[in-house]
Amino acid sequence: MARLDIAEVAAQAGVPASTLRFYEEKGLIASIGRSGLRRVFDSTVLERLALIALGRAAGFALDEIALMFKPQGKLAIDRKMLVNKADELDHTIQQLSAMRDGLRYAAKCSAPSHMECPTFRKILRAAALGVIGEKKQAPVRVRKK
Repeated sequence: MARLDIAEVAAQAGVPASTLRFYEEKGLIASIGRSGLRRVFDSTVLERLALIALGRAAGFALDEIALMFKPQGKLAIDRKMLVNKADELDHTIQQLSAMRDGLRYAAKCSAPSHMECPTFRKILRAAALGVIGEKKQAPVRVRKK
């Protein structure tokens, strides 16, 4: 097994050294020692970093990704967690597709202004209700004494 210092790992993985230090702090990767002041990693860290990148691209949080690793570099991927993430992505895709289609229609709407376009107004109402875009938080009520 090849030994790589932190600069080599950063270059090969395409992430800054600060990210590697952060991942090590979170327990996602582990160095095998030091060469002078530099951390040294086993070359298998590159595969682990690829798994982390894949998890991040799929929308998993680092804490969720950490649950997928067992000690000694073994994987313990929870298939139910994968299915749940796939379902979440399906929902997001549906929302974004509906938004895209509505915006394209509103862009072609022949109404004199967007505020007179029925489709644009429908999108506006959906946004106000939190159906699309960011989820709205319920207002916090303060009790008066």
